[in-house]
Amino acid sequence: MNGAESLVHTLIACGIDTVFANPGTSEMHFVAALDRIPGITCVLCLDETVASGAADAFWRVNRRPAATLLHCGPGLGNALANLHNARRGRSGIVNIVGDQATYHRPLDAPLTADTEGWARSISGFLRTATSAATVGRDAADAVAAACTGTIATLILPADTAWTEGGVIGAPQPVGARPVPAAATIAAVADVLRSGEPAMLLMGGRTLNDATLRAASAIVAGTGAKMLAEVFNARMERGQGRPPIERIPYPIDAAIASLAGIKHLILVEAKTPVGFFAYPGKPGPLAPADCAIHVLAPIDQDGSAAIAALQAELGVAPVEIAVTPKPAPDTGAIAPEAVASSLAALLPADSVIIDEGISFGRGFSRFTHGAAPHTWMQVPGGAIGGGLPMAIGAGVALAGTGRRVVAIQADGSAMYSIAALWTAARRQLDITFVILANRKYAILLHEYAGVGANPGRTAMDMLDLGNPDLDFVKLAEGMGVAGAQAADMKALNALLAASFERTGPFLIELLTI
Repeated sequence: MNGAESLVHTLIACGIDTVFANPGTSEMHFVAALDRIPGITCVLCLDETVASGAADAFWRVNRRPAATLLHCGPGLGNALANLHNARRGRSGIVNIVGDQATYHRPLDAPLTADTEGWARSISGFLRTATSAATVGRDAADAVAAACTGTIATLILPADTAWTEGGVIGAPQPVGARPVPAAATIAAVADVLRSGEPAMLLMGGRTLNDATLRAASAIVAGTGAKMLAEVFNARMERGQGRPPIERIPYPIDAAIASLAGIKHLILVEAKTPVGFFAYPGKPGPLAPADCAIHVLAPIDQDGSAAIAALQAELGVAPVEIAVTPKPAPDTGAIAPEAVASSLAALLPADSVIIDEGISFGRGFSRFTHGAAPHTWMQVPGGAIGGGLPMAIGAGVALAGTGRRVVAIQADGSAMYSIAALWTAARRQLDITFVILANRKYAILLHEYAGVGANPGRTAMDMLDLGNPDLDFVKLAEGMGVAGAQAADMKALNALLAASFERTGPFLIELLTI
């Protein structure tokens, strides 16, 4: 077999069954091998930013990696923003990046690039194949690395793909995530017993039902508080599950949420800081006299740590109150109204992809009463992750009957609008809700936050009118049916209808 065939056989042997692809000439032998060797679902994306964002969400839903197929250094460059989000969300992805043949690189053809240099910033594992004989082993190592929750990038020069002599790589063992030492558990328990104001800051994989129940018992038994990070890769929420609020995004509200805390206990979370620097505002969000304690760093098993901490403290489980499900709101369009209708109508076990930016920022506070669901955000803050993530979640859930709901700001939707085409081609069960305020509302808030003085030129740069974007026509042009909602009654009807249908549907909600 050639190197490309050994790569496909190895990926299948190691559990990879999905590739999000935007291939080019350098990857044709890999594409041909995918055609000849059954076992991998190939999802065509019209842009590499869609492929990388989709692979990110695929991991978050399944907790196992997909692969991307990217065309040389520039294709990787197109994918970098959503790979940045994936790195911040600690997702496992196997990037297969085609490259110039080893003997062609010195000729400096137009697509020749510092592919390794570009990959280094987002990769926990990085390797360039040197021969067809090593491709299988390299791929097996890459998959093993990705299974730990990191981005693994394998650069595949074209001649290592087409040359004979490929060898299938053996799956490599993936170790369990380490757990904190008993001494760490005991020390944090002593902090909580002290009676001084303390808070658990939860992040990473800890925002699941079982772990939040254990954390709720700790909070109830010690008088501590509990918050999640500002942006999170995955949260299990809804009726019957412990509600947890997040640190607010606006700097003043974020500082206020931690005011008075003397001990901040990090559980797969980082020390909280402002999203940006603001004149006259502190960078760290915790009070200056607050001690920071690490119960479990981001590469350890925070869920096991919380379970051990509950046992150490001897606190009993607590009953989780059921948040009432609201009725669909029929008043004026407002964030609270839209969130209430979403909570009222959302099907059980849905996955919400949240890139609501400004209008949708407060939705999570009003949706605790929804049916049990999974909520995913854009942890890296790189704009344009929402629509591609909806594709990845839709592919991961295909055939299950579970719905994906993409809450999407209009400005950020345009970064990766090509994702709609893949949703139509794959007939993915996704409801896209475009929050159309026809401006970069987040930047208007930031403009004021940094103390800049507004003027006509500045305001024109933050406005999306002239001409207005028409998302229904954009969607229809890529094969996705859609409709516009100008009031809550129309939104409620369209949401309910979309949840009953198969395939994708787009709702443009006029929030102006």
